[in-house]
Amino acid sequence: MKDFFVKWFAYNAWANDRVLRAMEKQDVHEESILRLFSHLLSAQFIWLNRIKGLPTEPFPLWQGYKLSELRTMTEDAAQNWNAFIESQKSFRHILKYRNYVGDYYENDVEQIMIHLVNHGSYHRGQIALLMRQKDYEPINTDYITYERVVTGQWQE
Repeated sequence: MKDFFVKWFAYNAWANDRVLRAMEKQDVHEESILRLFSHLLSAQFIWLNRIKGLPTEPFPLWQGYKLSELRTMTEDAAQNWNAFIESQKSFRHILKYRNYVGDYYENDVEQIMIHLVNHGSYHRGQIALLMRQKDYEPINTDYITYERVVTGQWQE
């Protein structure tokens, strides 16, 4: 599973970076767009901290951040997840936790990690729609596009 997660989170980092670069290039400051991307990144920090047994409070789930803050968060999230994945032999264990409203759950870490990238894809799609509605040009973040880029079949 480790090889899968290395690739899965490399795709996630690539997609997040593409969205952020498109927002930076077009100087997007629309609150709804920034808030969704902020949420996507905060969730990545929250889940990693939960898995590692660290506090999640430093990352408010729905706080909006500035573009400059999102750049740092995007890079840090990718680096932190990569380091975590590399440090683990297995992801097959149950995490017992409370979500942001205090409800108790138990989930397999593998399933949480799959969910997290899917969660990012969901919100990147929402961001693309909002960008188009606000007359910005969204960017393609499809997984197959990522595959084409990393195999040299498509140039960014």
